[in-house]
Amino acid sequence: MIPAGARIAIVVVVVLGILAEGVLFVVNETEQVVITQLGKPVGKPIIQAGLHYKIPVLQKANFFERRIMKWDGSPNQIPTRDKKYIWVDTTARWRIKDPLLFLQRVGAISTAHSRLDGIIDSVVRDHVSNNDLIELVRSEGWEEARQQLNEAGIPEFQLTDTGGETPAPGEASDHLSKGREKITREMVADAAGLLPEFGIELLDIRIKRINYVESVQQKVFDRMISERKRIAAQYRSEGEGERAATLGQMERELAKITSEAFRKAQETRGKADAEATRIYAEAFGKNPEFFEFYRTLEFYRNFSNPKSSFVLTTEADIFKYLKSSGKPSGK
Repeated sequence: MIPAGARIAIVVVVVLGILAEGVLFVVNETEQVVITQLGKPVGKPIIQAGLHYKIPVLQKANFFERRIMKWDGSPNQIPTRDKKYIWVDTTARWRIKDPLLFLQRVGAISTAHSRLDGIIDSVVRDHVSNNDLIELVRSEGWEEARQQLNEAGIPEFQLTDTGGETPAPGEASDHLSKGREKITREMVADAAGLLPEFGIELLDIRIKRINYVESVQQKVFDRMISERKRIAAQYRSEGEGERAATLGQMERELAKITSEAFRKAQETRGKADAEATRIYAEAFGKNPEFFEFYRTLEFYRNFSNPKSSFVLTTEADIFKYLKSSGKPSGK
């Protein structure tokens, strides 16, 4: 059986524990606290991590995040200045800068998201409607990137900004006046000026996605396909031109090589014929009668013309050796 003194001690410890739980509270590094007494704030917000105290029952510790929080908007259908209907999906980063003011004006994170929905969506809609689609899609540095591509020797085709539509003459489609980065900075500046009264600090706004509405998506895809086909046809045309030029060059070089070879062959043949003629002349010059006899025999051997008739007398020189062939030698 527990002695009476021990029971009293246990009761005292339990009561002190209950009182301590109502008096002491812990603030983490990621938290900030506003103390309220009967619903009204008292003192300054507590932003230092550690063990703190309050009056039990009368006072309440209201905890808020110190970390950066995310806001995601709902995709909205917005027309651009150049009358392109697009879906714009945005996100933002924010934090509670003044927890006391946040408690008084907003009260909860869910309410803060509702306030952000109205303010950021309105700012985004205004800026999208006041700029062309190309400004929202492209970023700064586009001209520098194009110049680097040209310096690298990459052929430049006409770039499209409306899903394959060719810009009208005079339309400044290749030169940005702002660009997406500058537009989002302007969004941040405009929206941030409306949030300090709620104890909120807006840090950043980003466009997550831009897409055409469904009613024009198919037309955009068709134009993109047509543009890709045009570029492919241009590649093929340039390839055919290069092929024809290469074949023409090859044929010219082949004709030049053949002509040069024929010329050298004729020169060699001419030199050989001249050398043969010289040798024959030198050989036959030593015995003209033998040369005459040899030439006559060559004529006998090679003469053949069945389609023609020749009438010759027996006194013709061609029969000279035939007539004398039957005489005995030495008579």
